[in-house]
Amino acid sequence: MARALVTGAAGFLGSHLCEHLLDQGYSVVGMDNLITGDTANIEHLTGRDFVFVKHDVTNYISVEGPLDYILHFASPASPIDYLKLPIQTLKVGSLGTHNALGLAKAKGARLLLASTSEVYGDPLVHPQPETYWGNVNPIGPRGVYDEAKRFAEAMTTAYQRAHGVETRIVRIFNTYGPRMRVDDGRAIPAFFSQALRDEDITVFGDGSQTRSLCYVSDLVEGLHSLLLSAVADPVNIGNPKEMTIRALAERIVALTGSKSRIVERPLPADDPKVRQPDITRARELLGWEAKVQLDEGLQLTLDYFRRKLSF
Repeated sequence: MARALVTGAAGFLGSHLCEHLLDQGYSVVGMDNLITGDTANIEHLTGRDFVFVKHDVTNYISVEGPLDYILHFASPASPIDYLKLPIQTLKVGSLGTHNALGLAKAKGARLLLASTSEVYGDPLVHPQPETYWGNVNPIGPRGVYDEAKRFAEAMTTAYQRAHGVETRIVRIFNTYGPRMRVDDGRAIPAFFSQALRDEDITVFGDGSQTRSLCYVSDLVEGLHSLLLSAVADPVNIGNPKEMTIRALAERIVALTGSKSRIVERPLPADDPKVRQPDITRARELLGWEAKVQLDEGLQLTLDYFRRKLSF
């Protein structure tokens, strides 16, 4: 039986990843300091071959016994989080990644780094292939997250080259689904929360900026495929179907039957105008692409938020 460590296990993506690995027959150790994670996301895993360890990965990581895989997902991941926790975001991307790689080296484990489409910044190339180096403002408000992930990729690649550690790097594009936090600050949780309460739905700018939305089950399958592959170079995982933020808001208003109005607010500094993955590499090397249609994924997410908000 393969044994895996998932850092950031109590977060949105981490919890789905733990569940998927357990379903595939893995023994899983989940690790999280709960700064943005929530044990409610993993309490249903009790009684399975799952152990939770509360720990901050910016400190030395020790795990007893063998490890075959380390999936490093620990990090604040929404603008509202990393603007509130800038130092912690930088530390988990740098010190946390260093500690996770050190553990991978000591255990002879393969490490999968959760990077992000944010490494491309406000892109000047569209859609974004893995060969694009990005357009990032290192001292802007989003720089703490963007540069933490860019550093993490550099550190991961250095360990692969210098120490022969088996590494995989995934660049995750916008993902949504159950277990997103109500106060996450990203578009889908914000729009659902506002629509269910019949509050004004706030879009930034005129809402013409685009995002490409991938349902979480598709993403997790892509992550697992990458983990088991022989692909050491970064791979974009996301849904290439692009839509505007305003169109997304309108879709959610219609889906919820809300009386909400759509109102505009000033566009935050360095907010990307476009975001769309080129998934040629994922298609050709992993045989992966997103399957869940937006309406299906939004309905599943709405069901979760209705329960969470008691609507």
